[in-house]
Amino acid sequence: MNRLVFLLPLLVLLVIGGYLAVGLTLDPKKLPSMLEGGPVPAFNLAPLEGRDARGFSNEDLLGEVSLVNVFGSWCVACRVEHPFLMKIKENDWVPIHAIDWREPDRTAGPDWLRRFGDPYTLAGDDPRSKAAIAFGVTGAPETFVVDPQGIIRYKHVGPVTQQVWDDTLAPLIEHLRAEAANKSKGEGG
Repeated sequence: MNRLVFLLPLLVLLVIGGYLAVGLTLDPKKLPSMLEGGPVPAFNLAPLEGRDARGFSNEDLLGEVSLVNVFGSWCVACRVEHPFLMKIKENDWVPIHAIDWREPDRTAGPDWLRRFGDPYTLAGDDPRSKAAIAFGVTGAPETFVVDPQGIIRYKHVGPVTQQVWDDTLAPLIEHLRAEAANKSKGEGG
């Protein structure tokens, strides 16, 4: 019994040390997403003021590879990534759809897009965080790669930059497009 009293603190210290060692090896920018590999959650957002009257829903994500970008006019990191999103749109690399998250009022997001440019094909207003919660958003910006079947294939936390595009998003998008083309060839032939 006397030995156990001395070994117990050592055992607790070893367990805590093990958890810390594993935690230090994790990439803090890559938060695990329970949705990766699963379907986009059901959502139906009202349109941003001054945009397409039909809004944005999960049904809009079927048929082609696309990005879903969660942003807010209040988000400093969103401002950092915005010029690169404009570059994606200008080069027509992939459709980008937006969830405008937790704005202080209904005009803040649309005013921000008028000021800095609008890279989005479709954009929905999410003032009560319903879509953001369904997607498991932890902060803005977050960007999801969605395949033509409406399956979330990747979640990027933080600003999309040229390096993120070159190293991760562009290769994945090309892979998903090739996969879809091979599927359609197999079904048609």
